[in-house]
Amino acid sequence: MALPLLSNRRARHLFLDRHALAEAPAGAATGQALHDLIQRIGFVQVDSINTVARAHDMILFARRQTYRPDALKRLLERDRSLWEHWTHDASILPAGLHGVWQHRFQRDAERLHMNWRKFFREGYEAQFDTILNRIARDGPVGTADVGEGEVRGKGGWWDWHPSKTALEWLWRTGQIAVTRRDGFRKIYDLTERVIPAPHRTPVPADIVVDWACTTALDRLGFATPGELAAYWNAISPEEAKAWAKAALASAEVIEVDVEGASGQPRRALIRPETLAATPPEPTARLRILSPFDPALRDRDRAEHLFGFRYRIEVFVPEPKRIYGYYVFPILEADRLIGRIDAKAFRDEGTLRVKAVWPEPGIRLGSTRRARLQTELDRLARFSGCERVEFLPGWEREPIVGAHR
Repeated sequence: MALPLLSNRRARHLFLDRHALAEAPAGAATGQALHDLIQRIGFVQVDSINTVARAHDMILFARRQTYRPDALKRLLERDRSLWEHWTHDASILPAGLHGVWQHRFQRDAERLHMNWRKFFREGYEAQFDTILNRIARDGPVGTADVGEGEVRGKGGWWDWHPSKTALEWLWRTGQIAVTRRDGFRKIYDLTERVIPAPHRTPVPADIVVDWACTTALDRLGFATPGELAAYWNAISPEEAKAWAKAALASAEVIEVDVEGASGQPRRALIRPETLAATPPEPTARLRILSPFDPALRDRDRAEHLFGFRYRIEVFVPEPKRIYGYYVFPILEADRLIGRIDAKAFRDEGTLRVKAVWPEPGIRLGSTRRARLQTELDRLARFSGCERVEFLPGWEREPIVGAHR
């Protein structure tokens, strides 16, 4: 018997709505409104690259253009309604998730002990109590404050001095928490001084899998078991498969074929009421997205839905790059229409556009150019610049078959 079909158009509309990218990027972006936005999309990835703005700031600006970074800082460092930890990468999360994350702390402690011993220098485990006692006595510390007298490696992240490794291990396993960032440098304190007491109560272990799958499905709209497991990275694929089997048996979810951009279907799980509903039509607004936007985190899913293949080329040698060091996807209505190579030169007050590549079949006509200019003007102001400058030869031809 054939499965119900979720057309590509409806799938894109549903997916964008769940990621707060269907409505106009207007409305409040402070206090509870900002917290609720992050709760809605699940988490906001943190990344150090600041070509135009930090990833977490661009993610929120794309959804609420009244957003300013100080509002996020207040929720993290004063109100403590948000905190920073690990999903698939470092992320900002609602503090209410701390009770669930305690199961992940236990899991990660076992994994890190096995894996980090292979990569990091010996001696970091001996620093655990020393660092915890120092923080308890003297207050928050960063990596520059510990490890006096230790040899500091020069080989990259795997060559940290033992006290830095110990700090990261204590953070990943929940014994300390990020209390603030100085610039982009993490400053740690004891968890009980950062996470409010009501959020530190662990949830029962037997509800973690159901929580992870149901909340992931709520935010994705439709998903495979593998996508459910990967969303929070809090459970295993096998646990997600077992949940899916039980949810199908109880009719909590049904199976559906999700039509891809190329017409190819992919089987996924969906709630019956979600399939029956009509998702909102996305606004025609053009937005420039962070490469780490939640809507793009799963590159394979984005390619299936939008026909848009994206890879970050930061670690690709410059002569081998197809596009550029750090190129931003461009979303227009329900399509990813291209990518842009731009950088903020704040000392000059200029957002400089090096190149724009439309996707195959997309033309930069007068209306689209005007939308792009308007959005770049907004982004320039957000990034601390006064004007936008297009370098000669900025308009590029589509690259057919890139990354194939």
